[in-house]
Amino acid sequence: MLVPFAHCRAQPCREALRGLALPQFRKLLQRLVVEGTDEGDPDSLSTPHERAVARAHGLQPADGLVPMAAMQVQQAGGDAGSTGWAWITPSHWRVGQDHIDMVHPQELQLDGDDSQALLAAMQPYFAEDGIALGYDAPLRWLARGDVFRGLPSASLDRVIGRGIANAWMPGGPDAGPVRRLQQEMQMLLYTLPLNDERQRGGLLPVNSFWISGTGALPAGEAFHPAPGLQVTPYLRDAALLGDWHAWAEAWQQLDARDGARLNAEAERGTPVRVTLCGESSARTWTSAGASGWRRMAGWFGSPTVADLLEGL
Repeated sequence: MLVPFAHCRAQPCREALRGLALPQFRKLLQRLVVEGTDEGDPDSLSTPHERAVARAHGLQPADGLVPMAAMQVQQAGGDAGSTGWAWITPSHWRVGQDHIDMVHPQELQLDGDDSQALLAAMQPYFAEDGIALGYDAPLRWLARGDVFRGLPSASLDRVIGRGIANAWMPGGPDAGPVRRLQQEMQMLLYTLPLNDERQRGGLLPVNSFWISGTGALPAGEAFHPAPGLQVTPYLRDAALLGDWHAWAEAWQQLDARDGARLNAEAERGTPVRVTLCGESSARTWTSAGASGWRRMAGWFGSPTVADLLEGL
């Protein structure tokens, strides 16, 4: 099991975590031993959970080039090949005097009809740059093009609800066409009748897009899905919205449901592996080699879940 946003740097999050007992995860981590820690940076392009997913599938991620979109295509039964893929997220950028913030995409309340109408308006411009743009979900389109093969991109989870730092904008030698395309689409979207209709209906206009999940699968290598991998989505939205009460409630539900299940599996001798991710780093615990004395040593050194997650 892989748990994104198990810990965040915000002080209200740290306070909320210290108020949680999480008895099932506390018991579970007592049974396991630390396999390793992926030390990272909160300003990296890729998040710890994206790096962990890539490694679970046998890939060695480079920062900003964790091929999440290509992995999705392959896992869904398609053929991602070795070309570049990306996720395109319709978005609303709130422009201030000296900063630009991205609102949470869910605040757009974008339905399938509006999303596909936006995509149809934008597709020809992408095609001119050799990018095939296709619909996947209202808030996620799939883009295929060689430009994405080596184009580092910042995870959407880095920018939601935050200022869009220049360091997170597409950069490097392959970024020129993409940055130009982004500017063109901002002008197109500004004059699009659909956005006027949305605003008259009290909805936010879609005024830009975000590129993430870029990269390509290694050429000549079969993609191997990680057997039994579960990525829990429950903490993500609350963390990105800064709703720490909801985040704490989601942790409690995760503990009661999945923590209890994993404890039962460990009791039966089923191999268990848990990776808890923060904004910077990730730490993995495993039942492999969890001898009694090692469990006890790790337990007494870190008596609470909050202590175990410190530094993530």
